[in-house]
Amino acid sequence: MNAKRYKKELRELQIELVKFHKSVIKKGKKVCIIFEGRDAAGKDGTIKRFNEHLSPREVRTVALGKPSDRDNSAWYFQRYVPHLPVDGEIVFFNRSWYNRAGVERVMDFCTDYEYRQFIDHVGDFEHLLSHADMHFFKYYIDISKEEQCKRLKDRKDDPLKQWKLSPIDKEAQKMWDAYSQARDEMFIKTNFAYAPWHIIRSDSKKRVRLNVIKHFLSHVDYPGKDKEKLIYDPEIVFEFDSIYYKKGLIST
Repeated sequence: MNAKRYKKELRELQIELVKFHKSVIKKGKKVCIIFEGRDAAGKDGTIKRFNEHLSPREVRTVALGKPSDRDNSAWYFQRYVPHLPVDGEIVFFNRSWYNRAGVERVMDFCTDYEYRQFIDHVGDFEHLLSHADMHFFKYYIDISKEEQCKRLKDRKDDPLKQWKLSPIDKEAQKMWDAYSQARDEMFIKTNFAYAPWHIIRSDSKKRVRLNVIKHFLSHVDYPGKDKEKLIYDPEIVFEFDSIYYKKGLIST
C-alpha cells in the first residue's frame, strides 16, 4: 500500500473514530480495548493511530510495568481494575491481564498454580465486564517469525527505537515455539462467546492499522456512521477459530 493511499484512508477512519468518540462522551459509554500479541507485532503503532485525534481527557492508554511486591500479594486482577474505563472513557490496554497466559507463563514469572487460577477466573472477570454496560474488545496481533526478526533488528539498529528493545524482546525468537504453544492454549481456554479473541495478521503495518480500526468501528454504533468505509479484510482481522491454523492465517 503506497503512503498516499494509506494516509487518505487513515484520515477518513480517524474522522469516523472522532464521531464514535463524541457519542462515547455524550452518552457516557465505557469502552475497553485490549491489545495482546508477540513482541514487535505493532501494538504501540496500532494504538497510536486509534487515539491520535481523540480527546486526551477521555482516552487513556494503560501499559503497566513490572508488578510491585504489593501487586504480587493482591488478587491478580486487582492491579487492572483501577484502570478500567468510567462513563465517557475509552481505555486501551497495551498488554493486559493476559500477561499471565503469555510472557509470565513462558518466562516462568508465575507458578503453575497461579496460571491455573488465572485460567479459572478470567472468564468470570470478563463476564462481569461484558455485562457492565461496557464495550469490551480483545485483539491479538500476530506476526510471522521472519517479520518479527526484521523488526527486532530494526529496534536494535535505530537509536530512536532502542527504548523498545527489552530483555524479554531479546528472548522472543529463541522462545518462539513456547510463545506459540502458550498463545494457542490461551485462545482455546479464553475465547468466550461474550468476549471472543480477534486475531490480527500484522506483517503489513499499514494494512493492519486500517483494518483493525475498520473492524472495531464496524462492531459499534454511533451517529453518522459511514459503513462503506468500514469494510475490513477478513483475512487480516478475524474472530478466532481453529480452522485458521489450517488456512495458514495464524503463525506457527
